[in-house]
Amino acid sequence: MESNYKSPVYEVRAVPIEKIVANSYNPNIVAPPEMKLLELSIWEDGYTMPCVCYYDKERDVYELVDGYHRYMVMKKSKRIYERENGMLPVTVIDKDISNRMASTIRHNRARGTHNVELMSEIVAELTKANMSDAWILRNIGMDRDELLRLKQITGIAALFANREFSDGLQNCGENDPTDLDHDVY
Repeated sequence: MESNYKSPVYEVRAVPIEKIVANSYNPNIVAPPEMKLLELSIWEDGYTMPCVCYYDKERDVYELVDGYHRYMVMKKSKRIYERENGMLPVTVIDKDISNRMASTIRHNRARGTHNVELMSEIVAELTKANMSDAWILRNIGMDRDELLRLKQITGIAALFANREFSDGLQNCGENDPTDLDHDVY
């Protein structure tokens, strides 16, 4: 990593909520009681964590990568919207769609659970984008069995195209179970 690297959190921006849009791939789910608690937390403590966005120059919008529920609190809570003057604290990352999906998953997995169906759709999208199984395992933080299950859930044969199948996974990473230099199958 370059020595001049500066984490996005050092450049928090106040962005009008109207210029922020949700992504179409966030598998994270928060139950209603936790959403109420999040609203209370933001009311009592303010926004203590910025949302993470990608700035889409063509559409002149900020697409959420992480922070969907903090965003929704401002959209739904009149008192918070008014207090914050409709401005949401945002940091910006500049990554392609596959890496933004991976960032969303990493943020979510570090915090809790998410929807299996949506996770399998993300795996399908990453596979269609020619991301290798090794890339998915490394960047999404899942193990081989989980990746296999998510691919099976989609029922899309294309996810298994161009794969050589053996009698089992016993030869896969035999000497090093964390070896990711090859595809899972």
